[in-house]
Amino acid sequence: MPGTQAAHNNQGENKNSASNEEIISDLRPNEETLTFDLKENVSFLKKVFCYPINHDFVIRQIYIKSIKRQAVLIFLQGMVDVNTIENQIIKPLLEDNIGVSEVSDIASSLISKIITGKNAYKTDSFKQVTKEIVNGNSILIIQGLKEAIILATVGYEHRPIQKTTSENTLKGPKEAFIESELTNRALIRKYVRDEKLVTETIDLGGKGSNIVIFMYIADLANDDLVKTVKSRMQNIQADKIQSLSILEQYIEDRPYSLVPTVLSTERPDRVAAFLSEGHVAVLMDGSPEALIAPVTFWSLFQNPEDQYQRWTYGNFIRIIRILCCFIALLAPGLFIAVTSYHVDMIPTDLVLAIAASREKLPFPAFIEVLIMEISFELLREAGVRIPTPIGPTIGIVGALILGQAAVEANIVSPILVIIVAITGLASFAIPEMSLSFMIRIGRFLFLIAGVSMGFYAIAALFTICIAYLSSVQSFGVYFMSPFAPNYNSSKDLVVRPPVWKQWLRPLNIKPKQEVRDKKS
Repeated sequence: MPGTQAAHNNQGENKNSASNEEIISDLRPNEETLTFDLKENVSFLKKVFCYPINHDFVIRQIYIKSIKRQAVLIFLQGMVDVNTIENQIIKPLLEDNIGVSEVSDIASSLISKIITGKNAYKTDSFKQVTKEIVNGNSILIIQGLKEAIILATVGYEHRPIQKTTSENTLKGPKEAFIESELTNRALIRKYVRDEKLVTETIDLGGKGSNIVIFMYIADLANDDLVKTVKSRMQNIQADKIQSLSILEQYIEDRPYSLVPTVLSTERPDRVAAFLSEGHVAVLMDGSPEALIAPVTFWSLFQNPEDQYQRWTYGNFIRIIRILCCFIALLAPGLFIAVTSYHVDMIPTDLVLAIAASREKLPFPAFIEVLIMEISFELLREAGVRIPTPIGPTIGIVGALILGQAAVEANIVSPILVIIVAITGLASFAIPEMSLSFMIRIGRFLFLIAGVSMGFYAIAALFTICIAYLSSVQSFGVYFMSPFAPNYNSSKDLVVRPPVWKQWLRPLNIKPKQEVRDKKS
């Protein structure tokens, strides 16, 4: 390749900012692989990684005594474990190992006899080399060899395993995922000790490295489900997928719908429970969570703590939770409907009390509810964004002050403040964030229905919602199944049976093994 360097120099300064994929795609077929010239290989990689402007791109010169050749070790600073590079790679290479130079395949001999502390393999592809450098691995290029040795040296910093934050629990494991996918995979395998637990990786393409990991139990997960998940990820057309939250929006069934079709969780024990039923889990480096597919309404409604509690306690919590779902969704709309259209349904004393409290109010009931609901949402969002030590305090104090001030200023009635407060508290009892958002937004739809035609409009809208939820699918599984349409299961829906009676897996996801192995 005598003309390679000249061709690269003629491309101009603007090419320095191009991505690795763009540079490699511009090469001729005979320039996509490494050459025997060490300087030429290093020069190409310097151009790809914008060296010397890029200070994180490190080139370490090494003289390997055993083969009497010059070599370079290339890596990105901050992405690798320096101790591993020094002790398990550089130090063995500097020693005079007898017998390596006499072997015809020098790269394989170095991997088997000298670089034995880390996973290593060889490649002659520039595209593979650049991808591995970006992923945090090191590259060893030797003079006279047309292959580079890839060394697993990933060691960037990440926080330790901590307690869950968004999925708090009183009973059960407290571990949560972190931003390292290797650690997250280990946490899942800690709870699923099954030889059939498979880990596959998919490169989404685009700039840099978009590696997605999905896990499933081979003898449980339906083959069509695994193919569907894999196909949706392979068909993604995106420059860069930053995290699982972005990936979720690419693979979900109905992106414009309020109904979530993918579940996000930060708990490895919850992922393990779904995997044991035949679901698929998706992980990604840099995301402290996992995606579960497919999901149903019951998956979003339930909480792992329901299983950890005794049968009576767990079902009591679930009944409270389903009651909170209805209160959070319907309470404001029902209040408006009753006070505007169906006053005869209220006891006389209560009607008089409501009328007396509204005597001096300038706004109709609908406007009052709207003002209070929007104010409550503002307080909720402010409490989340304000720094943690004062966030909850601001939320509580703000709600008390605003509510009291609004009543004293004759803007809203005291009864309405109680209704909105109970509605807000009920929404906090919903365990899944996606389900909570769906109910919070749906509350405004039922509020409009209540002010338009009272109970008739609310009943019609509720019927439409049930019909719509029954038609939504998540990766081919109906959202309200196994209840509608009906499938055989252990009846773990609103209430659950005792754990020893949950021997049948939900058949709506078509697992390969319908009955749980009682010996496992």
